[in-house]
Amino acid sequence: MSQFLQFDRTGNPAEVLQLQERELAPPEGHEVRVRMRYAPVNPADLNFIEGTYGRPAHPPCIPGHEGCGEVEAVGSAVTSLEKGDVVIPLVGTGCWTQHLTQPEHHFAKLPPQIDQVQASMLRINPVTAWALLKHYQTDLPKGAWVAQNAANSGVGRAFIQLAKHFGLRTLNFVRREELFDELKTLGADAVLLDTDEGVAEAKKIVGDEPVMLATNAVGGDSAIHMMDLLSPEGILVTYGAMSRRSLKVPNKFLIFKNLQLHGLWITKWFEKASSEELYEVLNPLTALIQTGDLVTAIDEIVPLADFNKAIKRAQEGSRGGKVILDLA
Repeated sequence: MSQFLQFDRTGNPAEVLQLQERELAPPEGHEVRVRMRYAPVNPADLNFIEGTYGRPAHPPCIPGHEGCGEVEAVGSAVTSLEKGDVVIPLVGTGCWTQHLTQPEHHFAKLPPQIDQVQASMLRINPVTAWALLKHYQTDLPKGAWVAQNAANSGVGRAFIQLAKHFGLRTLNFVRREELFDELKTLGADAVLLDTDEGVAEAKKIVGDEPVMLATNAVGGDSAIHMMDLLSPEGILVTYGAMSRRSLKVPNKFLIFKNLQLHGLWITKWFEKASSEELYEVLNPLTALIQTGDLVTAIDEIVPLADFNKAIKRAQEGSRGGKVILDLA
């Protein structure tokens, strides 16, 4: 028997999630059965269960957008994976389960010695940060400034570490001063409050140097701050809406600065990316995890049986990192 989490209707995850059991069938053909080990509880997972995610749920559903595990059994036609391989699923959801069976191309193979807790958080936040830094402004010189709001988020922390690896300098906006030292220790060059005063301070820091890329995960006034900071012809990439406020663009930023506005949903990138494009991102990110140059903070690792504790902790705002489900 194998356990998994499921919801039969959308709603508050703390109320609608249930722990279920099922028997396992052997994988057939190109199918691979993976013994899942760890899976993070992401905001996207909670939104999916609530019914507020960009892609609707069709209950009954197994949630969980990412995780990590080991191949336990393979079908007779499988050629790319074998028993014992460490993998991460590339499926859209369904990772909050002790066993996951999917076609082999729905898994990416990782080095056997990788930290599986860190690997379980590889697919979304680090890949999003990589795309933000690499897919829009492709010719930023070493030492160039890039800016972001929600700098203490999972993507924001990955953005700081990757920008440092690429030789870029970061302007990081947050809502609380107590985050300043923590993010500077992580590699942030400047950390500022997400206010008009914070933007003015950032402008003094950069002086005459351009800011050609900014990322937005908040919306509302925070997004306006990013547009205000950008130089003419700069690019703003929106990948989240934490404030649940619409993105409003003052006319002057389009007319006089000719800013470019883009949106990123990493799920869509995964759906369109070829295997070569996929590994061009995953391989260097995996290497950075192994060297300790890309680390995702962990708040707590919670056994699957205590999933309600994990959900409630993930819904709290003052965490020190990701909440991880231990699926063993």
